[in-house]
Amino acid sequence: MTRRQAFHYGAVLALIALILLTLAWELWLAPLRSGGSLLAFKAVLLLLPLMGVLRQRLYTYQWASMFILFFFAEGIMRAWADRGLSQYLACGVVMLSCLFFICVLGFAKTFKLKREVNSL
Repeated sequence: MTRRQAFHYGAVLALIALILLTLAWELWLAPLRSGGSLLAFKAVLLLLPLMGVLRQRLYTYQWASMFILFFFAEGIMRAWADRGLSQYLACGVVMLSCLFFICVLGFAKTFKLKREVNSL
């Protein structure tokens, strides 16, 4: 497995795990209101980069690296403000968004390395 494939699989797994965690958190595990929360719709936003990430489109990886920072910021704020299970779930969101960000940067860097090698 190449480095690019490893970063790709890491990004895909982190993004899918983040979608599932967001849905579980807001619908069943610790919603703001009993019976589910409308915040579950933020998981729909995470579907926007999914197809481009699955197809390894560099442009999608580039804008998704900035896009994921919104989820990172929300996770930090809720980890600081919430208590109990919701606080732990927020920490999970922070970890998954960091993993996704690192994998996206690693994936994009493999394109730059390839260009540098080809220019020598």
